[in-house]
Amino acid sequence: MASRIEDYALLGDTQTAALVGKDGSIDWVCFPRFDSRACFAALLGEPKNGRWLLGPRSGASAVRRRYLPETLVLETEMDCAEGTIRIIDFMPPRGHAPDIIRIVEGVRGAVPIGMELVIRFDYGAIVPWVRRKDDTLLAIAGPDALELRTPAETRGEDFTTVADFTIEPGRRVPFVLTWYPSHQAQPPVLDPEKELESTIAFWREWSDQCTYQGEYQSDVRASLRVLKALTYGPTGAIVAAATTSLPELLGGSRNWDYRYSWLRDSTMTLYALLLSGYRAEAQAWREWLLRAVAGDPANLQIMYGVAGEPRLTEWSIDWLSGYEGSRPVRIGNQAHEQLQLDVYGELVDTLYQSTRIGVAPSEWAWRLQEKVLDFLETGWQQPDEGIWEVRGPRRHFTHSKVMAWVAFDRAVKGIGAAGAPGPVDKWRALRDRIHAEVCARGYDAGLGTFVQSYDGRELDASLLMIPLVGFLPPGDPRVMRTVAAIEKGLMHDGFVRRYVPSPALDGQEPAEGAFLACTFWLVDNYAISGRRDEAVDRFQRLLRLRNDVGLLSEEYDPRSKRQLGNFPQALSHLALVNSAYNLGHNEHPTPADHRGGK
Repeated sequence: MASRIEDYALLGDTQTAALVGKDGSIDWVCFPRFDSRACFAALLGEPKNGRWLLGPRSGASAVRRRYLPETLVLETEMDCAEGTIRIIDFMPPRGHAPDIIRIVEGVRGAVPIGMELVIRFDYGAIVPWVRRKDDTLLAIAGPDALELRTPAETRGEDFTTVADFTIEPGRRVPFVLTWYPSHQAQPPVLDPEKELESTIAFWREWSDQCTYQGEYQSDVRASLRVLKALTYGPTGAIVAAATTSLPELLGGSRNWDYRYSWLRDSTMTLYALLLSGYRAEAQAWREWLLRAVAGDPANLQIMYGVAGEPRLTEWSIDWLSGYEGSRPVRIGNQAHEQLQLDVYGELVDTLYQSTRIGVAPSEWAWRLQEKVLDFLETGWQQPDEGIWEVRGPRRHFTHSKVMAWVAFDRAVKGIGAAGAPGPVDKWRALRDRIHAEVCARGYDAGLGTFVQSYDGRELDASLLMIPLVGFLPPGDPRVMRTVAAIEKGLMHDGFVRRYVPSPALDGQEPAEGAFLACTFWLVDNYAISGRRDEAVDRFQRLLRLRNDVGLLSEEYDPRSKRQLGNFPQALSHLALVNSAYNLGHNEHPTPADHRGGK
């Protein structure tokens, strides 16, 4: 039986990430990068293919865990018949040799401990050659090597490395698992206790840079650490999630690979970081962006690999059964070939906001923006696949057109704010033309609401962005009726679905969970329209959905009370940060103010 998605905790070193279950099992790591095929384990819910289990031999009767304050260092206490142990798990950010360090500490009694390490590369397809070299266990397959260092005595049993020992109070036994290219020399040996100290110091120093001082300070800082962990430090890219193929419907086929850098998610993540004082991340992301999108803006992709790779070919793994039978298991993402006009607006908006909030202007970035706007002069009239990446026919999605309006709006404001050159009269005219068309064709007078796509009648939660980006004020009757219609038509038990799925729209099964970011957008709408009590109530319900260490996935199923989708999800956590700002004290600038350019 697979662990629940929400039973995992996140470890990260800004190069890759690991997921640790409540049972003490590490079930997922991609070495050395988020999207690498050098997987330590195959997939959550596929323990036969790879895992690293550490805990009491007799099993745990109670588990308590937390992150050490202001860090991503995980501390898990387990009670069992013989006593209590503590496991400390972390990944030290130390360059190009990713490590996972686990320290077992005795707390009470003499507890027999078991360790089982099953290493499978290439998503469970490859069993590595394992041998001992001096005091190190080496596992090698093709270009990849893992080494395990521990004072505990290990042995091999049925393609598994195992260890048995007894831990007493005050004793600590470390395990260090390190990836490196198999053709290179083994990396330097680490002192686990010193690395623990330096990792704690790294995260606390980073967290202390946060400038948010509002009511939800601890919640904001916790989510910002998740966003930092999903940043690929060597390039500045920001991935959407640490996993692939965790389902949006248990047993269904909505299983996508999220270990890439979506321009939309990245710009929104960067926006949350900028509001919180993190300028270095903004600078690094902007440089990554300029490298990734260099070329013809007509060929701008919605996502790239963490190094800026454009080709993210999608394929399915037929030897894995998928999380709780959810197939196919997908690697890569075909959506990188889609046209999504909203990313152009997100891109221009973030370049504008980064300069406005304090990042030094860049001539190269301004030139990129001009090229993007040149394309949008006619490109905005095209149908596209939209924010939700539907795999049905292209449509004129209302949200896409609104974000095209944002691109020209921010360009006009950027000239005024920075004195940069540009055809401001032409951009202003295009902005006004798009606005008029959206109000005419994206709005259904009979329904009294904006709709998902031109001349349609379906609702879409992305319409909640209309007041948040400044397209119309929150008190506009059309906006208010749209919010009311979404409350009536897309909400279940207080949580918002993206839209009503249908085979004609996206070719997938007609069911999924509520999309957490959309519910945060509803909170934002409440907050900026004076419905503060409702906003606070909805926000606190969302906070209670987080697991015991404060993590959120992409979706939530109110019926089964389960988190769904890839985990942890950057979009959910950045939406939490932005909503906290919208609910914050008046002296703090809100995302709505910034995005509206007020």
